[in-house]
Amino acid sequence: MGPEPRGRAVQGRPTANPLGEEPGERPKRKVKSFEIRKRLVYEAWQRVQANGGAPGVDAVSIERFAAEEADNLYKLWNRMSSGSYFPGPVRAVEIPKDQGKGVRVLGVPNTADRVAQSAAAMLLEEELEPIFHPDSYGYRPGRSAHDALAVARQRCWTKDWVLDLDVRAFFDSVPHDLLLKAVAHHTDEAWVLLYIERWLKAPMQMPDGTLVAREKGTPQGSPISPLLANLFMHYAFDRWMDREHPGSPFERYADDVVVHCDTEAKALALRAALAERLGSLGLELHPDKTKIVYCKDAKRRGTSEHTCFDFLGYAFRARLAKGRYGFFVSFLPAMSAVARKAKGRQIRAWHLNRRSGTDLSGLAREINPQVRGWINYYGAFYRSELYAIAARIDEHLVRWAMQKFKRLRGRPNRAWRWLDAARLRQPTLFAHWHLLASPTRRTVGAV
Repeated sequence: MGPEPRGRAVQGRPTANPLGEEPGERPKRKVKSFEIRKRLVYEAWQRVQANGGAPGVDAVSIERFAAEEADNLYKLWNRMSSGSYFPGPVRAVEIPKDQGKGVRVLGVPNTADRVAQSAAAMLLEEELEPIFHPDSYGYRPGRSAHDALAVARQRCWTKDWVLDLDVRAFFDSVPHDLLLKAVAHHTDEAWVLLYIERWLKAPMQMPDGTLVAREKGTPQGSPISPLLANLFMHYAFDRWMDREHPGSPFERYADDVVVHCDTEAKALALRAALAERLGSLGLELHPDKTKIVYCKDAKRRGTSEHTCFDFLGYAFRARLAKGRYGFFVSFLPAMSAVARKAKGRQIRAWHLNRRSGTDLSGLAREINPQVRGWINYYGAFYRSELYAIAARIDEHLVRWAMQKFKRLRGRPNRAWRWLDAARLRQPTLFAHWHLLASPTRRTVGAV
């Protein structure tokens, strides 16, 4: 027998089964509950991987997650798409506040949960970024704390009064129902709403291992928390200010806000109105930290209880400035005393004098990234305020040298000469040596 002839008419034609029944339909592909792009989950993982960070309750680090990247991402995508994804508890991490009084509790999600949150945040950002207020600066692409500080400086020159706002325990007090209502107003993605609600209600595991249920608030430390905070404040504060007090411009960085007013009477009235407004939304102004500040300088010589305020690590107050015709007093930002003390504590925590087994190059490699970050941030305005920090670092280097070299022990002046010689030989060895002007030398003492 020859080969069976091929015919087009046969192809694709259903064949009758032996029972003569009509052929059954092919099984349909199983449809997921939610349409979530795999590419979105992968891009979210890339963002998490780039940001780094500590592991959550499950102790799965980013490196361990990356070791089985394809399998872990597929499992996460599959669970999110089917609706069976449930986040784990959030690990509570206590860090000291900048003022040194009390601790701030951060919430660290599991690595997989961080990827899931980042995916939702990336999707929401596309909808929310165009509607956010131009004077909202926190955690937004293309905006920074320096932008907020520059605008605040300009407005302090034209407006005589500032209302320095402090919302008590903002991230722990945001009502879930109002927050979810705001999210629903800007997205039709059911999975985003579902999982944001689950993230908000995920319990927090405290350092002693106990689980604490959460009925309000969005913990700091999670990828989606800053976006949710901005969305809540957009309706609670930004739009309300535009509607009720259009003549009082402001700068807001998450929950850190300063408002500019023409007169003290307007600032007092605004503080009362804001207390009522935020109180109706479950928030409260801190009675001691919220204050009205007079922007006193050479031209504004009135008096007030407060003539200085802190914003984003900078202190705004009257300072000596150099103009076209010489020196004058202006209202300017510079590194705050609180921030300076915090950096001093960090410098002491390096314990340089205990590292006698390391040479100068080794010390430079360890501390330069941190010091360079301080200079980049706090050196943007009134850079000379950093000279004291540079001098403090040099003092600790001198103490290290006296501990390491016998010929320098108990001889601080000789140790200073030794450090000066090292600076001349390698002027770019330490970040503060070449990024800041040479600080004034001080005698080594209790630091």
